[in-house]
Amino acid sequence: MKLVNLYKGAVLYLLRGRKTFLIPVLFNNYITAALKLLEKLYKVNLKVKHVEYDTFYIPEISNLVDIQEDYLMWFLHQAGMKARPSIIQDTVTLCSYPFIFDAQAKTKMLQTDAELQMQVAVNGANLQNVFMLLTLEPLLARSPFLVLHVRRNNLVGDALRDLSIHSDIDLKKPLKVIFDGEEAVDAGGVTKEFFLLLLKELLNPIYGMFTYYQDSNLLWFSDTCFVEHNWFHLIGITCGLAIYNSTVVDLHFPLALYKKLLNVKPGLEDLKELSPTEGRSLQELLDYPGEDVEETFCLNFTICRESYGVIEQKKLIPGGDNVTVCKDNRQEFVDAYVNYVFQISVHEWYTAFSSGFLKVCGGKVLELFQPSELRAMMVGNSNYNWEELEETAIYKGDYSATHPTVKLFWETFHEFPLEKKKKFLLFLTGSDRIPIYGMASLQIVIQSTASGEEYLPVAHTCYNLLDLPKYSSKEILSARLTQALDNYEGFSLA
Repeated sequence: MKLVNLYKGAVLYLLRGRKTFLIPVLFNNYITAALKLLEKLYKVNLKVKHVEYDTFYIPEISNLVDIQEDYLMWFLHQAGMKARPSIIQDTVTLCSYPFIFDAQAKTKMLQTDAELQMQVAVNGANLQNVFMLLTLEPLLARSPFLVLHVRRNNLVGDALRDLSIHSDIDLKKPLKVIFDGEEAVDAGGVTKEFFLLLLKELLNPIYGMFTYYQDSNLLWFSDTCFVEHNWFHLIGITCGLAIYNSTVVDLHFPLALYKKLLNVKPGLEDLKELSPTEGRSLQELLDYPGEDVEETFCLNFTICRESYGVIEQKKLIPGGDNVTVCKDNRQEFVDAYVNYVFQISVHEWYTAFSSGFLKVCGGKVLELFQPSELRAMMVGNSNYNWEELEETAIYKGDYSATHPTVKLFWETFHEFPLEKKKKFLLFLTGSDRIPIYGMASLQIVIQSTASGEEYLPVAHTCYNLLDLPKYSSKEILSARLTQALDNYEGFSLA
């Protein structure tokens, strides 16, 4: 810790005094030396794990360095572009040392990368359109956007059809969603609603694509599934598009999914998260102090799985039904068990999912993330700051921060227990988690309505907008808001 903090301090000292260096090369040499020493410590720590990976973060960098500019310089260097070589070669790019960036900074990099690829895709479409006009073939002109036309009553089928006809380059364009028969212009709200509705439908356990684990409220790929591979491919593309278009989605997957996307092998701790009962049982097997493991646990190298009401026994190794678990091979059994759950049993479906996801979001920038950071970027996090939610709220109509109804609302809200506050977030935004940039980035909107106080509050999820009638008392407001939350059929599996 002393060494890490010493060299982190050196990096910060140099960045803050950057303008005082009359010779830029001197600054580059000093800061490169400090960063390389930090990199050595980081690589050692990967093996011995003395400290958590976020110990190496330097959050202050976001205020001292233009991350977008630094990423672009790094991107040019990675691409081997030789334009203006003096700038590229003589300037230190901090993106070459990604372990010093926190999750928010890495998200900024990924969004910069997305904007860069979007611009390339848009420029390509515009260039082709000019050529088509010159050759008098205007019907072959291409949209600079990825436009999806969908019907609410056939959302999955329409999305599957539209996404299947677009090229990989088209997926890099800015997304615009049009719901059939609706006049709304997609300024972001329609796209958010599209993701919420589509993923709610695709992830529904009723289709048998995913298994729902009740004790963890999480989903995982089903052992047996009869839907076509392109459905999993579509879910992967949808998740990739959500990240690519900076939309937080409500996904109930364990950390194991994000580990696999980053080529990190899931372990027993991941099984404990997904299926706590199974995970605890395997841990008890490993921790058992006695010699009589065979007689106490009566296990062999098989795993039982239910498929449409029928219990099937799967062999974890060839001839596993004839291999008894004993003290000497119990670690091998646990490893094989975990490998079956996260690798072997779902290989076919996960491969289709990951190919769709990486088609949109693959690339060097994704490799900068830790699995927990990738999850936080996709589904948000739980770093709640309820006072900040109130401070950044916007008011419309007759409402302001000092309006009696608004004051009653916030008094009521802050008295709610944590679970009820999270339920309100789900009611209003479609997710009970917050974006990686924090609570302020939610920026909820509360507007007055002409409805009487016998009416319930109404949430417009795609715009984080709450229609709040003018209630005359705190008791009435609390009762109506609670009733609205309790009767809300949201996108969560809870």
